[in-house]
Amino acid sequence: MLTLGFDTSAAHVAAALLSGDEVLSVRGDLMAKGQAEHLMPMMEEMLAGAGKSWQDLDRIGVGIGPGNFTGIRIAVSAARGLALSLNIPAIGVSGFEVAAFGADAHFRALVNAPRDQVYCLESGQEMPVLMPRVDLPDTTAETFEFSTLSAEDIALRIARIAAVSGKAERPAPLYIRAADAAPPKDPLPQIIG
Repeated sequence: MLTLGFDTSAAHVAAALLSGDEVLSVRGDLMAKGQAEHLMPMMEEMLAGAGKSWQDLDRIGVGIGPGNFTGIRIAVSAARGLALSLNIPAIGVSGFEVAAFGADAHFRALVNAPRDQVYCLESGQEMPVLMPRVDLPDTTAETFEFSTLSAEDIALRIARIAAVSGKAERPAPLYIRAADAAPPKDPLPQIIG
């Protein structure tokens, strides 16, 4: 099974190509902007370098966040479009799944949030909690942080999780808090006709 996993939820564009358990290609390019223009050509190069084409793919894994709003939208949109055009499944993989990949039953996964906060998900919880990093409670759970992983490791974990996933729903962005931007409070101007 040929699986392509990719992520743009942070300041990177990362992708990994797996054939079963074998890593054919992995790449992580650090970048603060320009992910939308960089993602597809990068994956095209990786496929060509492995002697593969888009039509050879069996499934796609994509990072769904939490993270950079625009970055998440870029990756999820690309995954949905590829899945639809290639008629293959696209599997959404959260940053919590990536961070805790391979963990035992009792863990705590952390993903950085704005303003020195973290999103925290402990094993057994359904929804992550947003809290200041300094307020993290002591726990016996092993802690895994998304931010300590390299872009390449993130892409590899996404691909490995997607390769064995039984998820069937379309990937969707994982937003835990509302966007910082808000519509203007001033009334809209009247159009005189």
